[in-house]
Amino acid sequence: MSVANQFNNLCNNLKVPQSTRSTISDRYERITQRLNLDFWKINYQVKHSIYVGSYGRGTAVKGFSDLDIIFILPPDLYRQYNSYQSNGQSALLQSVKKSLQATYSRTDIGGDGQVVVIQFTDGIKFEVVPAFECKDSSFRYPDSNNGGSWKNTNPRPEIKTIKENDKLMNGNLINLCRMARAWKKEWNVPMGGLLIDTLANNFLRSLQYKYQSYIFYDLMSRDFLKYLSNQTQTQKYWSAVGSNQHIYRKGKFEYKAKQCYLITLEAIKYQLKNRNYSAIQKWREIYGTSFPE
Repeated sequence: MSVANQFNNLCNNLKVPQSTRSTISDRYERITQRLNLDFWKINYQVKHSIYVGSYGRGTAVKGFSDLDIIFILPPDLYRQYNSYQSNGQSALLQSVKKSLQATYSRTDIGGDGQVVVIQFTDGIKFEVVPAFECKDSSFRYPDSNNGGSWKNTNPRPEIKTIKENDKLMNGNLINLCRMARAWKKEWNVPMGGLLIDTLANNFLRSLQYKYQSYIFYDLMSRDFLKYLSNQTQTQKYWSAVGSNQHIYRKGKFEYKAKQCYLITLEAIKYQLKNRNYSAIQKWREIYGTSFPE
């Protein structure tokens, strides 16, 4: 099997299966319909709700568990819950939780201070963020921790930029984001999805690989891991793709990137010697069993 076919198969193996996407869509519509009935008094399955996070940006991979959605609430409710003397944010989250329990009475529903969590038995966890839309299209959402406060997030330009740049980059951006997630999982790398997507976007934006095909994915892997290893270890945050929101560091990832960069050198060396089995084992060290044998 050629290098191009190997990486093509890797990328196909990392895609969220259609069966999972259908299950997600069904649940998304039921959640949205319930919240629209209770908070907007309308019977709509998609209005006022958007996918955000990795799934919203199109960079989630097979086996992912956390699915984030924002549900937009009527603006009058902000004034109502903001006028509470004590932690109106907690009261709002409880109200959303109660609404969802009417649809999912036998499903584990909880919260973590900023979202309402619906844990399904197949391992998929919906994190529902109730939010109010601001004039600049960002969202204000509740944080019930430490007595309660409001926070802002701006996922729309992040989603838009990733999807637009992926088209400009011949589909290579989303593929690289997914490959990086496979590496993250295999090596337990302390990086969040938005940081992965941001650094992948920044890397491809200035390099020739953004227009190339799968035949260059071994070199793209090598150079991206080198790029990650060369990040400044004292850097505390990065500006998110599209929104420029701060993404704070979760831990040191540079050393693991350097280790895997060195493994790519071995893999490519084996390829040049036509030692394909040995090369594949090296790629599997980096990307796990999603990389085809």
